[in-house]
Amino acid sequence: MMDRYIIEIRNLYKKYKNAEEFSVNDISLNIDRNEIYGILGPNGAGKTTLISMLSGLIKPTSGSFKINGLSPQKDGSRLRQIIGIVPQEYALYPTLTARENLMFFGSLYGLSHKKLKTAIEESLEIMGLSKFADKKVEQFSGGMKRRCNLIAGTLHHPKVLFLDEPTVGVDVQSKKVIIDFLQELNKNGTCIIYTSHHLSEAEEFCTRIAIIDHGKIHATGTPEELVEKVSHAENLEDVFISLTGKELRDVV
Repeated sequence: MMDRYIIEIRNLYKKYKNAEEFSVNDISLNIDRNEIYGILGPNGAGKTTLISMLSGLIKPTSGSFKINGLSPQKDGSRLRQIIGIVPQEYALYPTLTARENLMFFGSLYGLSHKKLKTAIEESLEIMGLSKFADKKVEQFSGGMKRRCNLIAGTLHHPKVLFLDEPTVGVDVQSKKVIIDFLQELNKNGTCIIYTSHHLSEAEEFCTRIAIIDHGKIHATGTPEELVEKVSHAENLEDVFISLTGKELRDVV
């Protein structure tokens, strides 16, 4: 029988060299297969560190996790094949065209040439980029780059997609296309792990949410459950401020 949880995290810790405190401090979490799971927190809360560990970019100090029953120590290469990563920074080559970028990134996932070409054409069409496919990415607007970045991380239809601020700096139209694309991906079986500072977007988009601060989980639940848990809260922003405080979190 297939396990209900696609991600199981047990007592995960991360302390960077020379740091005084843990960036991730004893996090345990189960995430269902069909979730759009939001990991929300202020600057420096540990969100990026947590996602970097789960996506295999950095190693935990201690603790363990499994994704689709695979552990990074034993099944590293198989694990990489089933996850997609869309970072906040554009992971694209500016002097290559959109199509060239996507052919390059798609080839890293081991897709056959025919499958890859089909996936690229379909995704470019959905994202409204078909007529710009042979233009260099450096000529693209922020919203176009963001959409192309998203295609690059999803051509192989990953079982788990890690998204960091997927709609930051884009216009309303691009944002709608991106959210629609992600919801369709989720309907077709991709679990989405999402971080953002857009709390109203998270409230509409996520099935469940964990709010983290100082490397610890402070609350988990559906957006509605979280609003109900906090007295006088009317929305997720009220919950967020109640749990993490009003103090500014600027980091240099």
